[in-house]
Amino acid sequence: MGSFLKNGVVAIDDSGVIKGVYEQGDVRILQEEKEIYDGVLVPGFVNAHCHIELSHMLGKTKRGTGLPKFLAEVMKMRGSKEKDILRAMAEADAQMWENGIQAVGDHVNTELSAEVKASSRILYHTFVEIMALSKEDIQPRIDRARDIEFYFNAAHSSITAHAPYSCTKDLFKAFRRTVHEDNIFSIHNQESDEENKLFRYREGGFLDFYKEMGLNAEGFRAQARNSVQSYLSHLPKNNRLILVHNTFTSLKDIDFVNRQDRDVYYCICPNANLYIEDKLPKILNFVPDRQAMVIGTDSLASNDRLDILEEMKILVRYFEHLDFMQILPWATLNGARALGMDDVLGSIQVGKRPGLVLLEGMNNLRLHDRVTLRRIA
Repeated sequence: MGSFLKNGVVAIDDSGVIKGVYEQGDVRILQEEKEIYDGVLVPGFVNAHCHIELSHMLGKTKRGTGLPKFLAEVMKMRGSKEKDILRAMAEADAQMWENGIQAVGDHVNTELSAEVKASSRILYHTFVEIMALSKEDIQPRIDRARDIEFYFNAAHSSITAHAPYSCTKDLFKAFRRTVHEDNIFSIHNQESDEENKLFRYREGGFLDFYKEMGLNAEGFRAQARNSVQSYLSHLPKNNRLILVHNTFTSLKDIDFVNRQDRDVYYCICPNANLYIEDKLPKILNFVPDRQAMVIGTDSLASNDRLDILEEMKILVRYFEHLDFMQILPWATLNGARALGMDDVLGSIQVGKRPGLVLLEGMNNLRLHDRVTLRRIA
């Protein structure tokens, strides 16, 4: 991502494009008028995983229920008046902008967020989710996802499988035949240990969830291995893949993924993980491959706010071995690369339009709970 520049100067034009990055004493800027700020200037954040469609569900779900029960709550309560959904999405979009978020990887099941995104100052990549447990639902769901994708920016949208617990092997195979090599996938992965139990032994909370929701789970068979090792081979190999949550991803799972020679990013959503499962991923398992780490907020159904800085604070609070300079790329450049946006944002470089965020209250580049942010550009 580049090194920290003490007392550096950034020149931007009226549209936010970086025109130059200089050291304080550079003769090219000695006579130029400058705005002086006391803090750490960083590029705008990238929220690699969100569900803006669920913004109207703020405060409606219970904490700590575990993923299967959380999903049942969301499915039962996500319906609302369209005007209320649209208003909540607009408010969430504005909140993310004020919180220094420049780009978002957002999952949808409908076209409702298209208008908000088209008028937003934030750059979105929209992932249209496909999920189906019965064979007869597979093609209609794929066709519906294609129809929904039509409403979004063609350069920054793609169809993706939702999660291993909502997609059978038959769906993954059909999905593989329908996507292009330049599509980016974003899949919920091992957010709950119940997912691993489903694939290892065909038991656990997801069977109760399917029964409660009237869903047919016959498409699942015991695989004697964790979920990611069961479904990954059914996905196209040449597409970039974001694995989201990874709360119960083991070292063996990571080793399995690495041996597949795929372009994979691991997205962690700390506050949502604590909200739903009261557990965080084993970060040390992932840290050796720092360029593959990205950060998301998940939705307001599983979070109190959409704020990447707050997610970073949780990481340094729970994992003392992490420091600010180590995780800053996770929240900026890595996310931009994962979403295919690193040519325009993610780092303070000439020609990019990354947004500028000032972090105030830091001491010696240490991130703590009292650090605040202010958007500069």
